[in-house]
Amino acid sequence: MANKLISEMGLPKSTAHVFAARNIITAKDALSLSEFELMELLDVGLEEVTRAVAHISEFACPPYQTALSVLEQRIQNENMAGHLPTRLKGLDAALCGGIPFGVVTELVGPAGIGKTQFCLKLALLASLPTSYGGLGGHVIYVDVESKFSSRRMIEMGLNSIPEIFQKEGLAQEVCSSIASSGLVLFTQSSREVCEML
Repeated sequence: MANKLISEMGLPKSTAHVFAARNIITAKDALSLSEFELMELLDVGLEEVTRAVAHISEFACPPYQTALSVLEQRIQNENMAGHLPTRLKGLDAALCGGIPFGVVTELVGPAGIGKTQFCLKLALLASLPTSYGGLGGHVIYVDVESKFSSRRMIEMGLNSIPEIFQKEGLAQEVCSSIASSGLVLFTQSSREVCEML
């Protein structure tokens, strides 16, 4: 926006020529100077400079938004993009449905509080077939601490969702769609993308 050319902003031609003659080409050039500096440099009156600055500002600035409208837009975008439910009711309620798709979510906390287990569970949920409430996605689990364990993932599945995970062949199907490697849990189905750190 700041690099928009003054000559393309619809200013009166005489004013635009004065700006160009003084090598004030872009909105940034004009708005970086005070009105008094512009009066001196352009050799025009305060009224003309004030009108020109207001016009340039209106043209170069992004549209006006309230904090409420930004929040409403974000909520609408999140609802359209979707979430990966964690199956932890309180957490899903606090996160408006789970881990949002299309954004980086960082898990932070001291050692031993369950960050790795939580990521393993998210990998499990993301790789479940859609018919069982998962994303049916493929997961790349990047693990710099070498803590990834497919055996632990199967245990988690059997303990947390036994009615689904005890179906014949499902454990192998889920584990085969998860590749282990290093720092980012990245899940992708044909519809959505969910990234977590």
